[in-house]
Amino acid sequence: MSLNPRLVKESFSVVEPQAAKATAYFYGRLFAESPHLRGMFPPAMDIQRDRLFSALTRIVWSVDSPDGMAAYLGQLGRDHRKYGVVADHYTAVGNALLATIRRFAADVWTDEIEAAWVSAFAAAADAMIRSAEQDAGVSPAWWLAEVVDHEPRHRDIAVLTLRPTQQLPYTPGQYVNVQTARWPRVWRTFSIANAPRPDNTIRLHVRAVPGGWVSTALARHTRIGDTVMLGPPMGTMAPRENSERDVLCVAGGTGLAPLKAIIEGIIDSGRRPNIHLLYGARTADELYDLPDLIRMESSFPWLRVLPVVSDEPSYDGMRGHLPEVTQRFHSWAEHDVYVCGPTSMVNETVRRLQSDGVPLSRIHRDVVPDERAV
Repeated sequence: MSLNPRLVKESFSVVEPQAAKATAYFYGRLFAESPHLRGMFPPAMDIQRDRLFSALTRIVWSVDSPDGMAAYLGQLGRDHRKYGVVADHYTAVGNALLATIRRFAADVWTDEIEAAWVSAFAAAADAMIRSAEQDAGVSPAWWLAEVVDHEPRHRDIAVLTLRPTQQLPYTPGQYVNVQTARWPRVWRTFSIANAPRPDNTIRLHVRAVPGGWVSTALARHTRIGDTVMLGPPMGTMAPRENSERDVLCVAGGTGLAPLKAIIEGIIDSGRRPNIHLLYGARTADELYDLPDLIRMESSFPWLRVLPVVSDEPSYDGMRGHLPEVTQRFHSWAEHDVYVCGPTSMVNETVRRLQSDGVPLSRIHRDVVPDERAV
C-alpha cells in the first residue's frame, strides 16, 4: 500500500474547518471502543483536543516532507512514553482517527482516500513506536526534578530553577512538558530558558495564565523543595550550527525563554556573531528578565538588548509593537532569525520579515500548543 500525500491533504482540508467537532467525535469514539484508555488522559479534555488537532495538522501538512516529519514523529513517540503509551494503543487510535476522518470528509470519501489514510497512519505509528522503543533503552519515560529556586518576577510571572534527578539532555530552544503534584495527568509545555549547564539545572519562565492549572500552580503555589515531573525535551528551534550569519531574536513576554537559551548556546559555542535581541512587553514592569539580560550584554559585547514597550506612553525607551519595530532597523535579510511569543505577534513578525526580504528558511519558530501564554 503506497502513501499518497495529495489524497491525505485534500481530504484533511475538508475536515479542518470542523476541527472542534471532529476532535470531540474522535475522543468519544476512542473512549467508547477502548474505555480503559480514558484514565491516561486529564479530567478536562479541552486543551488535549487542541493538542491533538495541532499535532495532526502538522503531520498531515508535512507528510510529503519525510525528513521533517520523521523528526517530529520521533519526538512524539518519545514523549508519549510518559503517558504509558505502548504499541497496542496505536491500533485503537488509528481506528478512531480513520472513523473520524471518514465521517467528516464523507462528501469526498473514496476507497482510495481510505487507503491513503491507512497507509499514512501506519507509517506515522511505525515511526513513533520505533522511536519509543529505541528511547526506552537509553532514557527514562519522564524525569523527576526538584525545585531549587523560585523567583517571583512580576505579579503573574515567576522564574523557576529545577534540578532533574537524572541527566536531562536537550538543545537550546527546546521545551519540556511539566506535571505538578497538584494536577496529576495534566501536562503543560514550557520552554527551557538556559543552555545546558554542568550542574544539570534548567530554568523555566512561567506566566500564570487565567484558568491555567499548571502555570498557576508553578508560578504561585510551588515552593523550593517541591518536586515536578518533566517529559522529554522537544522542539526544533535550535541555533544553526556552523552558521556565520549574525542573529536577530524577537521575544514577546515569556517567549523570551527559548531565545535566551539560544543566545546562551551561541555564546557557549565560542562563535562571535552580532546578536540583536528585541525584547517586548506591554509595560516596563513586565520586562521581568531585563536585569539579567543587561548582565549578559555587559559580558558579551556582540549582544545588543533592545527593550520594547507597547502600552505605556510614558515609557522612556523604545515604544511600539514588536512586528512593526523590526522594520525600524536596517535589513535583517542576511540574519538567522528566531521568533517566539504570542501567536499573533509571531505570525505578524514573520510576515513582515518575509516582506522585507528575509527568506523563510532563515526564520525559526516553534508552534507549541500549550498553556504557556505570553
